[in-house]
Amino acid sequence: MKKLFALVSLLMLVLAIPAVSQSAPQPAPRALIVVAHPDDESCFAATVYQITHNLGGTVDQMVITNGEGGYRYSLLAETIYGVALTDEKTGRAALPEIRKRELLDAGRILGIANHYFLDQRDVRYTQDVDEVLETHWQKGVVEPEVRRRLEAGHYDFVFTLFPTPETHGGHKASTFTALDAVQAMTGHRPIVLGCQDAKRDATVQPSWAGYQSPRHPFTSLPEVYQTDRAVKFGFKDALSYQIIVNWMVAAHKSQGAFQAGVSGYDLEQFVVIAGGSENGAAAPSSTDSPRALTRGLFEALAARASHPKGVDPSPEPSAPPAPPSK
Repeated sequence: MKKLFALVSLLMLVLAIPAVSQSAPQPAPRALIVVAHPDDESCFAATVYQITHNLGGTVDQMVITNGEGGYRYSLLAETIYGVALTDEKTGRAALPEIRKRELLDAGRILGIANHYFLDQRDVRYTQDVDEVLETHWQKGVVEPEVRRRLEAGHYDFVFTLFPTPETHGGHKASTFTALDAVQAMTGHRPIVLGCQDAKRDATVQPSWAGYQSPRHPFTSLPEVYQTDRAVKFGFKDALSYQIIVNWMVAAHKSQGAFQAGVSGYDLEQFVVIAGGSENGAAAPSSTDSPRALTRGLFEALAARASHPKGVDPSPEPSAPPAPPSK
């Protein structure tokens, strides 16, 4: 009888011990956007929204230029802001503050936590990355600032625009600056993701060959990860993340031509990129590979995409207390 009692007691003790999960939950991701202009975040708008809202992650943004070069596209916004923005002198003077406010409005929609502005000149459109780095931006200022932000933020990922031959020189410059900053880091290095928007049914899909330059060598892993803006959810599946993209685009009222194109894309595609000649240059100081960590991020995003987190309903008001009995 004593043996039976001891056996039952041991069994109860074992059952009382909570089961240990085979895989610990992944921490909420931390990411930094590094781009040249206000509105460049449009490439990864749905991805950023899903990270901040569905996964509970943190996304910060660093914008390198003041956006003054966008004055040519500001005609429709002149009556909104009451300023002759398409006059070059007036536009260059007024747009930095206007575009900063627009970016903050867009950031609130996407859930961006912090914005960092380097206020470099947005001189003119060019595809020449070296013109931007050597004559438009202050030498010795931008890359150290990006590196300091990366080291302070302990980010898992950096979102940039994938550098193609046709890409704006400022877009190339911001991406190469981010890659250089990551390479200069000691210890933990975030994974750098280069983005291109794509159309699902397009005959020609984005090329990942990239911009070739001996002065700015980079490599990319072959896997392409994507966020689908057209995922349906909500009442009668009437909602999608394209709505979020449209809200974000609408915040940038001073950039009319930009707005005409962004909504036509339904996929946000990414590859892991690294500066120099070795893919490992952008690998984090972790036992996990960039492939595994990036795949884990986009699998988590896809798993949550069709049932995004909303706001918990308010509890039902409690019934008023019964009157005291007489």
